[in-house]
Amino acid sequence: MSMLKVKDLKVNYGGIEALKGISFDVEQGQIVTLIGANGAGKSTTLRAISGLVKTASGAINFLGRDIIPFNAQQVVAEGIAMVPEGRRVFDNLTVLENLKIGAYLRSDKEEIQAGIEDIFQRFPRLKEREWQLAGTLSGGEQQMLAVGRAMMARPKLLMMDEPSLGLAPLVVRDIFSIIRDLKSEGITILLIEQNANAALRCADQAYVLETGRITMSGTGEALLADQRVRDAYLGSTAR
Repeated sequence: MSMLKVKDLKVNYGGIEALKGISFDVEQGQIVTLIGANGAGKSTTLRAISGLVKTASGAINFLGRDIIPFNAQQVVAEGIAMVPEGRRVFDNLTVLENLKIGAYLRSDKEEIQAGIEDIFQRFPRLKEREWQLAGTLSGGEQQMLAVGRAMMARPKLLMMDEPSLGLAPLVVRDIFSIIRDLKSEGITILLIEQNANAALRCADQAYVLETGRITMSGTGEALLADQRVRDAYLGSTAR
């Protein structure tokens, strides 16, 4: 079952066509990844789905509803949350306060507290730093916090924008382990990632985005083995 259907989506920035009519589906319970170089339109795609940028034309259908007219808050209320590029935690707020912000559309206090405890169980390091300012955390800890904050919205679809950006290789491994764990719990994930090797290894379905167009698609395994993808995006990391 398609949870998200993007059809002929176009986005313009002034006179520049950032997305030139892309179409893709995200099936429920899957990890779907978009890979591509900087400037390909990956983050623009997520921002369009999130209601953060205006679309020029096309359709975005989530669980049978057209969400193009929705603003960012309405999109979150529908069940889509995003872990933004660069983590963007609130540096001057504590770990706990950041998590509570993730639940800003919810009013069920007991369930919010249960959600916080679930995040702390999932990420014990965040529990240890519950009262620490988010700006003092390591990059990996901030990424965990960004994931936890998004999960506090109880999303049906979790979108992740470059979760491995700027992190050490060992931390990247931990982040992708978290992504796989989330999938095993039934969370559907749309992943934008420059680390094509790691992204394709965990993806059920993958799309290659080049200068605003989808040029290739297939299973993560198939694209990982495709020589064109290996030459363009995997380089020395391909094995």
